Amino acid sequence: MATLIAPKEFSPVEDAEAIKKACLGWGTDEETIISILGHRNSFQRKLIRLAYEEIYQEDLIQQLNSELSGDFEKAICHWTLEPAERDAVLANKALKKAIPDYKVIVEIACVRSPEDLLAVKRAYRFLYRHSLEEDVASNTNGPIRKLLVAAVSAYRYDGPEVYENLAHTEVGILRDDIYGKSYNHEELLRILTTRSKAQLNATFNYYKDMYGRSIAKGLLGEAAGDEYSAALRTVIRCIRDPKRYYAKVLRNAINRDGTDEDGLSRVIITRAEKDLDDIRALYLKRNSVPLDLAVAKDTTGDYKKFLLTLLGNVKLEAVSIG
Repeated sequence: MATLIAPKEFSPVEDAEAIKKACLGWGTDEETIISILGHRNSFQRKLIRLAYEEIYQEDLIQQLNSELSGDFEKAICHWTLEPAERDAVLANKALKKAIPDYKVIVEIACVRSPEDLLAVKRAYRFLYRHSLEEDVASNTNGPIRKLLVAAVSAYRYDGPEVYENLAHTEVGILRDDIYGKSYNHEELLRILTTRSKAQLNATFNYYKDMYGRSIAKGLLGEAAGDEYSAALRTVIRCIRDPKRYYAKVLRNAINRDGTDEDGLSRVIITRAEKDLDDIRALYLKRNSVPLDLAVAKDTTGDYKKFLLTLLGNVKLEAVSIG
């Protein structure tokens, strides 16, 4: 369930004009920007951006970039982008880091639907004049390159059908590769990056039934600390239970010395219109602290207000603004 609170009726022209007014003068009215964009769904934000460009002959994203700063600026600009465009931007930024963040690429490749992934790749090509596959290959190396290129190149079947005999057969292949430590074996990559999510979940279930522990824990036990096996576990967890995976990303972003604002923002922004309420429940179950309170404690200023707005916490949002 989504956490975003958006009105059924709104005026994109009035919203565009209100945002422009908030950007005029000596100081920016961040609260007005949050109150508008933080309460509009993806389609509504698209209409606001189109209205803004038509009225003022400038891109709303560029306006926000020039008026805002820091984590708040990055978060609200990412939020204002259309989902496929946002994922393309997130992927590019992850690949351009000194140490590329493979988790972002895996999330996009393995959590998004096949059609969503195609849309991301089209947006990426339009924005950067390269394919996503090309840039993944150019910015990674070794076995992890083979995994990530295969993941972003694949087009999975998205239906519910499961072939149990195939699941039994491929359990054995995965078991042999894990305990033979052949993590870059092409059969393992083929299974993980091309089978449907329903088929893979059946295979993962059989693995646990047959060997007494999850395949992710099997990988952890055999190659703890190895980056490639960690990437494989991320693939498996994103396919197996993406909500639980995202709850763990949030936990790791908050429970550390210095908040990982990129990870925190990414989960809240990409899931606020989808399943963030379910992720929030899992976070509470695992950490015994409400996500809203953890975010309020670990962030400050307009960035804090904006994230709480997307979390739909009107009470905490009001306390923060007041």
